[in-house]
Amino acid sequence: MIKFEKFTLDNGLRVLVHEDKSTPMAVVNVMYDVGARDEDPGKTGFAHLFEHLMFGGSINIPSYDEPLQVAGGENNAYTTNDLTNYYCQLPAENVETAFWLESDRMLSLAFSKKSLEVQRKVVSEEFKEHYINKPYGDVWHKLREVVYTSHPYRWMTIGKELKHVEDATLEDVKSFFHKHYTPSNAILVVAGNVELAQVKELAEKWFGPIPAGEKYRRNIPQEPPQTAPRFLEVKADVPLDALYKCWHIYPRVDDRYYTADLMADVLSGGGSSRLYQSLVKEQKLFSNIECYHMGSIDAGIMVIEGKLVKGIDIKLADEAVKKELQLLQEQGITTNELQKVKNKTESAMAFEDMSVMNRAQSLANYELLGDADLINSELGKYQAVTAADILEQSKIIFSENNCTTMYYRALN
Repeated sequence: MIKFEKFTLDNGLRVLVHEDKSTPMAVVNVMYDVGARDEDPGKTGFAHLFEHLMFGGSINIPSYDEPLQVAGGENNAYTTNDLTNYYCQLPAENVETAFWLESDRMLSLAFSKKSLEVQRKVVSEEFKEHYINKPYGDVWHKLREVVYTSHPYRWMTIGKELKHVEDATLEDVKSFFHKHYTPSNAILVVAGNVELAQVKELAEKWFGPIPAGEKYRRNIPQEPPQTAPRFLEVKADVPLDALYKCWHIYPRVDDRYYTADLMADVLSGGGSSRLYQSLVKEQKLFSNIECYHMGSIDAGIMVIEGKLVKGIDIKLADEAVKKELQLLQEQGITTNELQKVKNKTESAMAFEDMSVMNRAQSLANYELLGDADLINSELGKYQAVTAADILEQSKIIFSENNCTTMYYRALN
């Protein structure tokens, strides 16, 4: 049981406190309810660009990193299609330094042409290195466009195209900041060797005076159900042919999400899983194959992807994957298989909760989903899944009409 307290400042900032006296450290985690799904289709990549800009200094603190390092702390951040998260860890006696740093950049990020140019360059290089010049780097740029027709999951967090970030003006950037980086659109989690009264006092002192800003209301086009199979073929200079298959699944807070999650583990959770045993070990069609889902807040996708053994016909490999799914749809899974993936999920969750940093991030995540107490109750949702649920969902999810397939072929 992970205990926490929650309160909300007058400006709308939600604050969660998790006390853990067994560590000398404190974690300060600020999660903003903004991700790539909140971008204008003509100006994508902004949420990720901001992750970089937020380290470019604020009005009163020209360098974010230096004071934190002096206080013995370290920090990082990440952006997804759904959220942006900033976190730092430092000795608990210096926790106020983190409040000072985080509140100043929430209140008054320093917008300068120089900072924008520097970070734009960094993001452009990242785009080229990971998505243009890397083998298979463009897979998700191409696939998302076909899997999603309406929802902004159509583009990746890095952005739909490099030009959007290259063309971003200072005005574009400022308006994105004032729309999303406000107390009413943020969650602050403080965890570790801290006390509730102390956190309340520091939160009021540093974050209390920040204007609430206008509450951002989402109005995202929902993805219509897919009614026919979709297919695309790509040829590129890569070492091996690769197969990608995607199916639409449920939003993160839908109970059927847990069934889909366990089903992905049955198919590909390690060396004894179905796809690995049959397609890699026995039939030797793939050099590796995995099944996973995106875990996104809005309705996401389940994916099977695999690199083929050289010389294997990709159509033959595709048919073999379909056969495995058919087997699942006809015979379901054994109680033993289900118990094994439940045990694995339970130990993964327990392992994750061991670090105070992970607990802080989980609390922020669950609060963003609408209920921080899911950190304690979510395992029960996994335990409630039955073999019958998996059989039923395998027939719904792995329907041919719900599938998008990509053949990514090597040139030779």
